Order: sequence, then structure tokens, then C-alpha cells
Amino acid sequence: MWRSLWRSIDRFSLQHFKYVINELRGIKVVHKHNRELVIDLLQSIVEIVTYGDRQDPMIFECFMEYQVLAEFVRVLKIGKNSRIEVPLLQYLSIMIQNMDSEHAICKTLDYCLSNDYINSIIEHQYEFDGGDLAPYYVSFLRAVSSKINRDTLCLLVKVHGDAVVSFPLYNEALKFARHGEKMIQTAVRALTLNIYNVCDDMVYQFITTPPVSKYFSDLVCRLKEQCFHLDTLLHSKDLLVFPTLLPLLQLRQNDGSNISPLTSLYIVSRLLQVVDGKSMVDAVAGVILYPYMTSSVGDAMEGDTVDGVCNASSFLDHLNDMEKRVCSGLESEGAENIKSNNLFGHLAEYLSSNSQLTSDLRNNDCVERGGVLAHIFADNNHSLLLASLFLLLILAENKDLDYLLASMIGLSRIQDTVNHDLSASQVVDGSIFVKFMPQILNALLKILASQPPLSVLIQWHTGWFLRKLLISQISQGKTVNDLNFHLFNTSYEQSRERLRKELDGCWFDYIPDTLRNEWLSCKTALEESSQFKDPFFALEIAVCQQDTDGDATTVSAWQRMVEAVKVFILHLQLKAVIFKGSLLEKPVLNMPNGPTADSGRGHASDTPSASFGSDVSLGSGIPCRIAFSNAGIRDIYLIPVARETTGKLLLTEKHPFRSQRGVVIAIAPLAGLSPKIDNDHPSWLHLRIREFDPKFNTSKARSNHLKMSNHVADGKWTLGFPNAKACEAARLLILEETCKQRSFVESTLAPLLQDDYLGNLSVVEDE
Repeated sequence: MWRSLWRSIDRFSLQHFKYVINELRGIKVVHKHNRELVIDLLQSIVEIVTYGDRQDPMIFECFMEYQVLAEFVRVLKIGKNSRIEVPLLQYLSIMIQNMDSEHAICKTLDYCLSNDYINSIIEHQYEFDGGDLAPYYVSFLRAVSSKINRDTLCLLVKVHGDAVVSFPLYNEALKFARHGEKMIQTAVRALTLNIYNVCDDMVYQFITTPPVSKYFSDLVCRLKEQCFHLDTLLHSKDLLVFPTLLPLLQLRQNDGSNISPLTSLYIVSRLLQVVDGKSMVDAVAGVILYPYMTSSVGDAMEGDTVDGVCNASSFLDHLNDMEKRVCSGLESEGAENIKSNNLFGHLAEYLSSNSQLTSDLRNNDCVERGGVLAHIFADNNHSLLLASLFLLLILAENKDLDYLLASMIGLSRIQDTVNHDLSASQVVDGSIFVKFMPQILNALLKILASQPPLSVLIQWHTGWFLRKLLISQISQGKTVNDLNFHLFNTSYEQSRERLRKELDGCWFDYIPDTLRNEWLSCKTALEESSQFKDPFFALEIAVCQQDTDGDATTVSAWQRMVEAVKVFILHLQLKAVIFKGSLLEKPVLNMPNGPTADSGRGHASDTPSASFGSDVSLGSGIPCRIAFSNAGIRDIYLIPVARETTGKLLLTEKHPFRSQRGVVIAIAPLAGLSPKIDNDHPSWLHLRIREFDPKFNTSKARSNHLKMSNHVADGKWTLGFPNAKACEAARLLILEETCKQRSFVESTLAPLLQDDYLGNLSVVEDE
């Protein structure tokens, strides 16, 4: 931030480039004491060459004249035990990838390849010991392959007579074709395609001749294995589903010999999403709905019991009945080649031959083993609750599900039951999502209203279920009961208070923009179909760690603010579903209709829009001093200014020729400054500076699918004033301007935070 405050050497000049090259040449051995210096030199060279590709052709002439790439090869050889390979390969990849002009690419490759420097780097004896070297090495190979053409490809191969005898780039890449990391496998495939795309008969002859051609035979064998594996899954899907259904039957406690119910729910849900087939859908539904498969749910819970104990044979009879129903349904639809060896047969055979499980069926109360409801109402097991509901939703929305099974689940397919002469009352009385809807909603709302609040991940997935179930209930003409409505109001108030708390935080100025940016993505997530929603969310929730509020850095504060906004949007949308039956298209904010005034201290019109180097008025500035490590003590003026949601703290130096004007030498966001007077020096004012850039880091995280870093350190300024009174005046002025900025943000958000927000929506939407 402060480099521009003093005169420095032009780091992209030809003179500085030669200096860096000579410094690198002076390195005789790379060890742990000079490793960082060597890395800095390599980085500087790559940065200057990249700059020269666009701005100064003399730099690349110098690059070739000084044989810089030969120095890279030398550094590899003299830094065997210094772990210099990773940064060197990384910087080389960056340099190659960032060459834009065709002339530079051609000239660079001609130089690098004709001198065999690239092949020397490729064939260097690296030690791939399971560390992070392999990804960088393969990335370097891929970068080279992306720039080759028919003219330069011949420079990478070694020829004897009319035949290619060696192709280091291709040969070394193929060694990683079966690497354990998918990213490396993908890079190798991209590299091979880049080479195949260059038409060269000699190279084609080389890659299709043994032993190099073994890559193709291995590739074909691998594809063949995957095809057979897929075929096995498709034709034996009942056998695949069978073992995963056992944990869902709740026949006995998990003793570690079988997979957990959560894993079982995930696998079955995922299979139902990707594998079509009426027999499997009906089979899964029939098994998990066993307690509800008689004429009504109540009969299932009571009719098959003797003195309160379940009859084991009734379950086997149920399987046989379901087998006949499915088969007759398939025959009525013209299906052929019905398999007798289906899921029902496998499960019945397994239960009848397993004395332990049969004993469990006789000794477990049906209520305790109440099918999928045992998981839905599991105490404090949020992942199991949501995973169970998700499986039911997938079944209910599956077009292949038998009409009777669909009616037992409820939620949809009511028209099908009418077509099959089943009355609406039978559907309502017998379906899980009707009879147990209040209890299910209560369980979900308890998650939202938990104190302390659960993670945003859990709340958002819970909200997705609530939206679906609430819309279903509203479509049946029912409303949320008083207990559940009170729970939702409690949760809504908690989310609103959490957002209000962020108005006192260091990122309050970003709340309106964050709310607008997150609104559409949140709405899209809520409307996602169960067929496309990845059931992996249940496993994520199971291992999700609760965030803590102990971290005081501005980066953590930013993440907390975004989470508070997302949770509040979720509650607004759920409230809209409860009262209006649909989601809101956009938020209603109190935006200014005309030009707004700046903060009322008589700022010049150019001050709020000032940028680095701007010429501004010093009228409202407070004189002070600041010390820089490389520029000494500077006499400056402090000018805090706020306009609408934007607030800045300007540090300006007095203009050398205009006494009432100043030049901006530094800018900091007004929000988050947290001005504090030093306890031992009452004329010193400490300011915290937000170094984290949300716009840059958010776009970077999205493009790379990476999580934003939590290790961005906050900046710190210390300003010195003539006396304690002036220091206190500066602190109060900063707080005053911050308060004005916060007031505008609060005014913008006021419609959303009102109790009757949804009551005013109809008027706004009509307009």
C-alpha cells in the first residue's frame, strides 16, 4: 500500500532485469538459507518477462542473450535438496501460459526448445515422494503442450534417421496417466490431446508403436472395465440395493458389521436419482414403508402385532405381496422378461435364513423400529432426519412409483390415486406427509430455532425441506399450527437480530450489496428439484463443525456477515411461503430516488469520490503525522467522509503550490476502523484497516472452487496529533462519519427489518 509513497526503482525496466539475472548467476548452491532469495529472483524474472511480452520486446532479447533458461536448469541441478523444484516449475508454467502474442510464443519456444532447455527440465531426476511436486510438474508439462504447434513439435522429439526415438514430454506425462489424483489424470489427458491435435506423421508413428502405444491399450482396457462395471450395476441393481436397505429396516442396532443408516440413505437416494426402473423404485418404497403398507398407517402399527410385539412372518408375507403387486403392475404395462430373482426375493430369503434377524423381528416393538420415521424423529440427529426426508421426497416425486405407494407417502401424485378409484380421504388419512406433517415441521423448525444457532449449511438444507413441505400443506388448504408458527417466529426473530448485530460490525457497508447478490442464488437453491439435489449434503452435515465467533479478524467478520445475510434471506423466503404461498422474487430496499447529500461537514464535492492521487480540499481535514518504515515521518491531513453506503478515510499531503488543497496518498474504508486512543500516549490514534478485498477474493474463490483464506492480516495505522484534544477530536469525527454511513445503510434495509414487511409486499408488487 505504501510503496507508491516513495520513489523506487522501476522493477520492470531492462536495467533491473539485468540486475536480477546477475544476482541469480551469483548463486552457486541453493540451500535453506538462500532458498527464499532464489525464489524471489525466479519470480522477478518471470514477472518481468511476462511484462516484456506485452510492453517491451527488448526484455525478451535480453532473456535470450543472457541464456536465462539455462540458469533455471542450473538452479535445478545445484538445488537438489532445497525443494526448489516446486516454485521453479510453477513460475515456468506461469511464464509459458501468460505469453499472448504469437510472435513471442514462437520465438520463446524456438529458443527454449532448440537449445534443449525444456527437455532438460522435463528429464531432470525429480523425487516424487508423495509430496506436492507431481501436480506442479504435470502442470508444467501441460503448459508446454498447450503452446506447441507443427513447427515447434519437432524440437521436442529426438530423431534417428526418419523415425522418432524419444519424446520426453509425452513419455514423462504418461507415467502419471494412472495417478491417484483426478486432477493429474485430467491434465495428462489434456496434454495428450494437445499433442494428438498437432498433425505430424513421425510423431503419430512413434505414439502408436510399442511400447509407447501401451497407453492406448491400457485406456481401452480401463474403459472396458468401467463399461462392465456399469452393466453389472444396471442389470443387478437389486443385489446392489439389497445390502444398503438392511440398516433402514431398523431390525437391530448397528454393531459395526454393516453400514450406518446415514450411509445407506445416501446410497439409496443417489441410486434412485441416477438409475431408472419401476421395479427398483417400488421395491425400495415397499421395504421402507412396511409399517404403513396395510389399509392405513394405524393398521400397520397395530394390526400386525400380537401383544404389542411384531410378527416376523407378517413382514415376509408383506414382501411376497409386494412382489406380486410389482410384477402384476409390470405385466399390466406390457413389461417383458420379469425377473423372479428380484429384491423382494433376495430380502425374504435372507431374513428367513437368518435366525438372529428373525429373533429381532419378534422381539422389537414396531414403534421402536417404525421404519423411516425412526430416523426422522431421531433425537438430535439432524443429518439422519434430513436424509430420511430426502429419500421420501425422491420416492414421492418419482414418476415410476406405484400409485398405492405414492399415496402412502403423500405430498404428490393425488391425481393418480383418483384414477385408481382411491378416495382423497384415504390418501390423506394414510400418508406419512399428512398424518405426521405437524411433527415433521416441528422437528425441522426446532433445527432453525436452535440456540446457539446451527451452521448455515444445516439451516439452509433445513429451509429447503421446509419450503417444499409448507407449499404441499398450503396446497391442501392447511395452515401451520400455533406451536410451529411460534417456533418459526422465534427463529425469524433470531435471524433478524443477528443481521441487526452485523450493522454494528466492521462490514455493515457491504450488507445491502451482499443481500442483493445473495438473493437470487438463495432463491435458486430453495427451488432446486429433489431429482437434482445432491444427497451428499447429509454426509456434509454429519461432519460439519460449528463455527465459533472468537476470531476477531475482519476476514472472519466478513464471513459471519455473509452468513447472517443468507440466514435472514432464508427466513424471509420461508415467511413469504407461509403467508403468500410462494417465494419473493426480489428484496424491497429503501433506495434513494434522487441525489443524496454528503455528510454534513461541508466537504468539497470532489472529496467523497476521491481516489489515490486525487487533488482534494483540505477544508475539513485535521493535521496529524504518520511514520512510514521506508519514508520517514510525514505531515498529513486526516479527512473522514461518508456518502450513502460508501465511507472513506483519506490521508492527504498538502499541495506544494496550493495551500488549501491536498493530494491523497492513502485511502482506507471508514467501516471497521475502530479508532482507539493509545493508553500510554493520549495523542496517538490507532486505526484498524481492512486489508481483505471481498470482491477480489469472492471471484477468485468461485473461479477456482476454493474456500477463501482466513489468514489475511488486518492492517494498522497509528496517527500522531499535536495534543490529546486534537486526537480525541479526530476519533469523534471518524465515529461521526461512520455513524452517518451506518444510518444510511440502516435506512436502506429498514423495509426488510419491519415486522409488517410481507404485508407491504402486495402493494409494492402491484406497482
